[in-house]
Amino acid sequence: MANVFVYGTLCHLPLLETVLGRAVAAVPARLPDHAVFWAQSQPFPLIVAAPGQTAQGLFVPDLGAEDMARLDYYEGGFAYHTREVTLDNGHSARVYFPDPGHWLPGAPWSLADWVAARGAVVTETARDVMALYGNTPAAEALRRYGMMLGRGASRLRAARSEPPTLRRAATSADVDIVAHRQPYANYFAVEEFDLRYRRFDGTWSDQTTRAAFVSGDAATVLPYDPVRDRVLLVEQFRPGLYARGEANPWLLEAVAGRIDPFETPETCARREAQEEAGVVLRDLIEVAQYYPSPGAKTEYLYSYVGLCDLPDATPRSGGLAEEVEDIRAHVLPFDRLMDLIRRREAGNGPLILTAMWLHANRATLRSAG
Repeated sequence: MANVFVYGTLCHLPLLETVLGRAVAAVPARLPDHAVFWAQSQPFPLIVAAPGQTAQGLFVPDLGAEDMARLDYYEGGFAYHTREVTLDNGHSARVYFPDPGHWLPGAPWSLADWVAARGAVVTETARDVMALYGNTPAAEALRRYGMMLGRGASRLRAARSEPPTLRRAATSADVDIVAHRQPYANYFAVEEFDLRYRRFDGTWSDQTTRAAFVSGDAATVLPYDPVRDRVLLVEQFRPGLYARGEANPWLLEAVAGRIDPFETPETCARREAQEEAGVVLRDLIEVAQYYPSPGAKTEYLYSYVGLCDLPDATPRSGGLAEEVEDIRAHVLPFDRLMDLIRRREAGNGPLILTAMWLHANRATLRSAG
């Protein structure tokens, strides 16, 4: 049996119990001459030697070999390994320290701030991390952790969906998962399920295999200047068009981007408008929330119209160099956008949907200035 001193995120009991796969008895404890900081540019903390300071944490006694293996997997994925220390209560315990030089300390750590801003997403994501335990090396889980956080945040948003008024009022008991596989995992992932589901007559379907392309939630926004009656489109290379065999794989779109794990869809829309086209949005008006291709993709979209100024000055090219983006912005009259849609040159679902919404509401927006 082993005693462990946990600090930082694992002091959040829902996360600790997700990692261990069971409830635990833990009591407050302190480690003298140490302090806890945020790891620079990371959503988790680290502990360092700090003479005269005291690190707050939890003492978790009598963990078995399986408990330690699960903790080693979760913490080892982040390049943390244990050392034996003595706590202020006199107990000896193992503590997970970062590998030398792997992470650098940033601002002082605050558990309350982390729980409020990130705790739910990180705890949800830990379910995915620990699902890989015993099958995938911890280093591989760390490599994909950023995308896994995005998926965890997406799942939390999905759980907040409105109750049905016409659809079946389904529960988790209406789908029976026989087996689950992840044959591909990189920035995106493909997951396969051997499953059966409850039919509308109450009987069970035959067992079948279904696959889903896991890509996380995204936001789209069409910048619109109601005074000048102009919209802004972006143009960029899209691998989906190329893989389908399009002769011209450059696509006209609304501004769009993946929602970062710890931001709202609205914040994402405003951020992407600045990154892709240098546009600062005023009012952000929701158009729709929807699944664009639910037969095969987990992607869920939040689409907006963003009111802004679009003067004659040519907007800058945009995109992030670290994401190998090369984006060109086009400012054009609204009627030109509708012509492009009719000619199928703007063949992009979120853009078409948003343009149709704007067509129906444009007079109201223009009269309001």
